[in-house]
Amino acid sequence: MTVSLLGAADIRRLAAELDVTPTKKLGQNFVVDANTVRKIVQAADVRPSERVVEIGPGLGSLTLAILETGASVTAVEIDHRLAARLPQTALDRGVPEGALTVVDADAMRVTTLPGEPTVLVANLPYNVSVPVLLHFLETFPYLERGVVMVQAEVAERLAAKPGSKIYGTPSVKAAWYGPWKLSGTVSRQVFWPVPNVDSLLVGFHRDPQPRGSEEERRRTFAIVDAAFNQRRKMLRQALSGIFGSSAEASAVLESAGVAPTARGEDLTVDDYHRIALVAPVA
Repeated sequence: MTVSLLGAADIRRLAAELDVTPTKKLGQNFVVDANTVRKIVQAADVRPSERVVEIGPGLGSLTLAILETGASVTAVEIDHRLAARLPQTALDRGVPEGALTVVDADAMRVTTLPGEPTVLVANLPYNVSVPVLLHFLETFPYLERGVVMVQAEVAERLAAKPGSKIYGTPSVKAAWYGPWKLSGTVSRQVFWPVPNVDSLLVGFHRDPQPRGSEEERRRTFAIVDAAFNQRRKMLRQALSGIFGSSAEASAVLESAGVAPTARGEDLTVDDYHRIALVAPVA
């Protein structure tokens, strides 16, 4: 049986049935255009045999587009009403039984995923997008790649390179797991309600081998946080608090092959990792 996608009228009908009013708090801007959800799935290169995790499926428009490929989906939904309704929506639209598993939970608290999905696909709200993505990459090492739709500002920051104005903490922490790149634009008009900001697709591929141990990651991220808490200051100054003094910070930086006069926004994730390997954070 062919999977049929949701249109604008279907989404409004489901919202009315569930008494769901899209809220800014949960970032509920529902996608009402079939071409757009197919575009996201195509950007993620979802294949029939794969298991995909979708964060925040909402009423199911993107979920159905993923399932349309023949892939199976683990959907994590924080809104109990939406989580309870999604399996019936899938069955009503031609999805085979067993292809969809719904996890009724806050994505930030999820520590296990049924089926160990290898692909992540999502439409994420501004206020939780970066923490959720980093939590999933840290917690689920079997996630190999993914594409998410987020506000343009978030997408650009995740994909930013060292030295650019928008390069920051999210850029470095995301790069710990592998490269990120912008993967397409999304019109405001495909959402209900229509947002007052632009959205972009951003994708990642996890590196084949971990960059370092979990302990090294924690130390690296602590140094990144310190460096960007005092943006545009020399690193010997910005890192003095965690290494004890400017002199100690300078010694660590020189040992790692990083100029003490450099600024945090000029360093790659590998630079930060080298610093973390030289000396423990105080």
